[in-house]
Amino acid sequence: MSTEFGRSTVLGYPRIGAKRELKKAVEAYWAGTIDAAALERTAARLRAEVWRSLHHARLGSVPSNTFSYYDQVLDTAVAVGAIPARFAALGLTELDTYFAMARGVDAEPALELTKWFDTNYHYLVPEISPETVFTANPEKPLREYAEASALGITTRPVLVGPATFLLLAKGAKGEDPFARLDDLVETYAGILTALAEAGVAWVQLDEPAYVADRTPEEIDALHRAYTRLGEVEHRPRIFVATYFGELGDALPALVDTPVEAIGLDLVAGPGNLDRLAGAGPLAGKTIVAGLVDGHNIWRTDLRAALAVAATVAGLAGSVAVSSSCSLLHVPVDLALEIDLDPELRERLAFARQKVDEVELLGRAVSDGTAHLPAPLPAAPASWRHELVRERLRGPQHRARGAYAERARAQQERLGLPELPTTTIGSFPQTAELRQARAAVRNGTLDGAGYLERMRAEVQHVIRLQEEIGLDVLVHGEPERNDMVQYFGEQLDGFAATEFGWVQSYGSRCVRPPIIYGDVSRRGAMTVEWSSFAQSLTSKPVKGMLTGPVTILAWSFVRTDQPLADTADQVALALRDECRDLEAAGITVIQVDEPALRETLPLRRADQKAYLEWAVGAFRLATSGVADSTQIHTHLCYSEFGEVITAIDALDADVTSIEASRSKMEVLDDLAAIGYGRGVGPGVWDIHSPRVPSHGEVVAALRRAVGAVPARRLWVNPDCGLKTRGYAEVEASLRHLVAAAAEVRAS
Repeated sequence: MSTEFGRSTVLGYPRIGAKRELKKAVEAYWAGTIDAAALERTAARLRAEVWRSLHHARLGSVPSNTFSYYDQVLDTAVAVGAIPARFAALGLTELDTYFAMARGVDAEPALELTKWFDTNYHYLVPEISPETVFTANPEKPLREYAEASALGITTRPVLVGPATFLLLAKGAKGEDPFARLDDLVETYAGILTALAEAGVAWVQLDEPAYVADRTPEEIDALHRAYTRLGEVEHRPRIFVATYFGELGDALPALVDTPVEAIGLDLVAGPGNLDRLAGAGPLAGKTIVAGLVDGHNIWRTDLRAALAVAATVAGLAGSVAVSSSCSLLHVPVDLALEIDLDPELRERLAFARQKVDEVELLGRAVSDGTAHLPAPLPAAPASWRHELVRERLRGPQHRARGAYAERARAQQERLGLPELPTTTIGSFPQTAELRQARAAVRNGTLDGAGYLERMRAEVQHVIRLQEEIGLDVLVHGEPERNDMVQYFGEQLDGFAATEFGWVQSYGSRCVRPPIIYGDVSRRGAMTVEWSSFAQSLTSKPVKGMLTGPVTILAWSFVRTDQPLADTADQVALALRDECRDLEAAGITVIQVDEPALRETLPLRRADQKAYLEWAVGAFRLATSGVADSTQIHTHLCYSEFGEVITAIDALDADVTSIEASRSKMEVLDDLAAIGYGRGVGPGVWDIHSPRVPSHGEVVAALRRAVGAVPARRLWVNPDCGLKTRGYAEVEASLRHLVAAAAEVRAS
């Protein structure tokens, strides 16, 4: 079997299917409408389609084991035996144990969920305890390798590397998981041996954690780990893939190990090229150059990329071309988007097109036979909005009055009790609502009928919240397909796709809009819905907006101007929306920024500049209202301790934060900085189907009251309720309101 790596590859590929076939099959299995065998048939078909597509595209190396029913980190946990005892004891099948870890069951909450580096993908955080016994379980990568081999396709199995796996993990009892690295490496050695015995020539181990700041001890541990794995007597050749940034001091450490190939992201980490020159002897090693952006959807300037590849080739023993990271983060196929503006479409590349770019560039590097297209001309002048640019050149007001004065004015206006109860915004997106939207698109339901259906849902949501006893209500957002896409469809400078689905977590997929030009508001976007809901009740109804940073993070953003400029353009549109909501009588406005931490640069040296413009954009969006209007924000599923001072600097009157899976650890971070405004740590994990008991919510609230004065504490779920069903929502909200009343009384 050939041991050459090949001239081109990708680090991973979308696994959901071009039309979300995997999502539909997984959710059908959860609902009990198909069995495990039917689910596996769908999964096997999707895997085969991906392998055949990559093989027919003439990639030199095809990855496998990039498929997952839920998450690749969870898959790796299973492969190394890191299944917490609380799940193993449930007595479920292997597949149902896997889903129990991902989603929770009545008896056990799920594993913690958080963001995968600086992307909108969420991974499940491994739990490592002193009782964790690492055990090699290579069944899944071996099975997928065999499936591809049966199709005549030789693949390269992919796993999360041992160092990154432990750096992403948490100790179940306060221990440092990374202290178990030597132990885990021996388990990986067993996996490598099993792969070699099955005929595997190459294995890919992903170590993206090392593009962030790492201590000398952590870098030494990486060197030790791959020195040991390189010494395994019977093993495949090892390709260590890194992505999302620059490796820094970890690069020479990896070079000084026996691994045969090292992947470098030369899109997000251009400095990797300079570092490579001084990294040490590269003879006998393949550098896998990530030259095609796997994190955005713009076409690659292949001639510029070829110049970079030529420099790499002059330094390395061998060079292969790849995507900068897994193509998991982009949609599947641009060919499906027949309705996009042709002038925009010609500038785009989705996963399938990026594979072609990689292969073409690989041929150009290896033998010079490929003809590379010329770069596209500058963006059309029609994509510019001079009035928006002129407005941003003027003075910007980004501050409100002192919080103490605002709090008094808001309490006089709202008259809320201690521990006020609310939700984050959305209510269940039922099948009937989705069918109504589909009927509008296919012309079987007119605009008047759609409006009537949505208004009926808003009335239902308001009545339900009043009956349950919530203090601050929401309209439920039945008209919104997605919290970013909805606004993208109403703002100039955005384009929407029809099949541009990207996995966010598990079966949850989003369709990020494309920001291609200057952003401006055509008119009010949410005022009619909020005003209608407010007319139905005497209780305050929150206006619901998505913040500028999150709109950028969950869109595919133009790259021809600084992100800060695009953020301020979006912020101006939201500022005008806030003012219109206030003028319409809306007294509480929530501007969600769940992506604030997600977009944080991975290196500390780059973080200050980002946080300055990110906080500035939020304040530009929210500082145009009166002190008596209460501004909320919401953050979820990130490590908030890393941006806690920035959360404070947002200066929102109330901040609701995911806290249930992380067991309220954010409260300690808030206390450490003396946070002094309203806060709502989530007491119900909405990403799990389980209904929290009254006692669980009371216990969470009592802990919260121990850290935050009751006068500043709000009671709410972790996130919006669109993915849940009404039965769970009603039961959970009743427990939430009753728990708030009990703790309030005490």
